Amino acid sequence: MAWRDRRSALRAILTGSACVRPASVYDAISIRIADDLGFPFGMFGGSVASLAILGDPDIALITLTELAEQVRRMSRAAALPVVVDADHGYGNALNVRRTVEELEAAGAAGLTIEDTLLPQAYGEAKPQLVSREEGLGKIKAALDARRDPNLVIFGRTGACSITSLDDAIERALAYEAAGVDALFFTGVKTRAQLEAISAATTLPLALGSPPAELGDFDHLAGRRVRIAVQGHAPIAAATEAVFKTLSAIKAGATPKQLTGLAGADLMDKVTRADVVTDRGEHFLGVKRR
Repeated sequence: MAWRDRRSALRAILTGSACVRPASVYDAISIRIADDLGFPFGMFGGSVASLAILGDPDIALITLTELAEQVRRMSRAAALPVVVDADHGYGNALNVRRTVEELEAAGAAGLTIEDTLLPQAYGEAKPQLVSREEGLGKIKAALDARRDPNLVIFGRTGACSITSLDDAIERALAYEAAGVDALFFTGVKTRAQLEAISAATTLPLALGSPPAELGDFDHLAGRRVRIAVQGHAPIAAATEAVFKTLSAIKAGATPKQLTGLAGADLMDKVTRADVVTDRGEHFLGVKRR
């Protein structure tokens, strides 16, 4: 699937009538598994990027170059559309322009730009937001940098849990007026909050890790929520599996005693072994065994 087609597929989700859950992806193998399982698109979260690339918690240490290169690797590995958490755009509004250019070139189907103050301010234990004016400037810069009109740009705000619901709505309305394709909210906890957001805005909505109260996808769909991110369990599951396997080996387990390993068939599938074999036969004259 060409990049333009991936972006069109993501836009079709936003203009549809259902609320869907994306797959949390972070590398070539995870995106291929998600693609094979039939997920409609993947979400590459900022926290997951920090874990996968740096092995560090999500404290804004990762660079744009590192993020874009990982997106490029995933885009090469599978045709699944991916929405990239571009955090604060890695700087001011001019940095946001560069962020959009790099992620678009790397094959992202969509990206989010948020109004959280990153990195964390000196002496401040709690998250903070940039001003509404600065947040809007970043959104305008992101839209200006877009070359492919099919690239989906989400205006994202965490104001619900940091300042207030009213502030979240005012920021969202400003981003909507600027021309974003969809609105991404984190920190929405209740149906009442979602009702207020849905009533005040007109664009498709995305929610980050909604709580159990917002777990009814039919209810979400009726409030124009088209995406409900369900956390980032896959990288946690992979970490647990690696830890258990290495612990067993350290304790003296033999290869045959190890459990929970992917079988040869699954490994061949996710590494596209048949495709590689076909290419070897066609281009190198390697005969199949």
